[in-house]
Amino acid sequence: MAQAKTGNHVRVNFTGKLDDGTVFASTMNDDPIEFTLGENEVLPAIEDAVEGMEPGETKSVRIAAEDAFGTRREDLVQEIPKASLPDDMDIEVGQQLWVDELDEEPIAVSVVDISDATVTIDANHPLAGEDLIFDLEVVDVA
Repeated sequence: MAQAKTGNHVRVNFTGKLDDGTVFASTMNDDPIEFTLGENEVLPAIEDAVEGMEPGETKSVRIAAEDAFGTRREDLVQEIPKASLPDDMDIEVGQQLWVDELDEEPIAVSVVDISDATVTIDANHPLAGEDLIFDLEVVDVA
């Protein structure tokens, strides 16, 4: 069987969990993810774990927060005036918004609080600050 190496296209089933066992993503009831090793299409620690694996092989890997989606940054949580949003915009806690940055790509933010005058948004990745565990199964190596 072929071992996965840089340049190979791989198909991988995975279950991503938090330290407390909460599953945040899984392909077990869906199609496997597909990526090319060495193309930085997934977290580097996932690529490192998959390299050398063969179809049918399984492995569990723990990724520290700083090697996954980074540590949580409080400077990425901001209050903005409600008046700065369009009048016809209905917003709810938990909603995802896209914010245009000057001369940069738009970024995704989450609405975390709403008051009479302000909306608090969070630009941290939802998994920032979390150590992650991935159970991996290589399905195919091409």
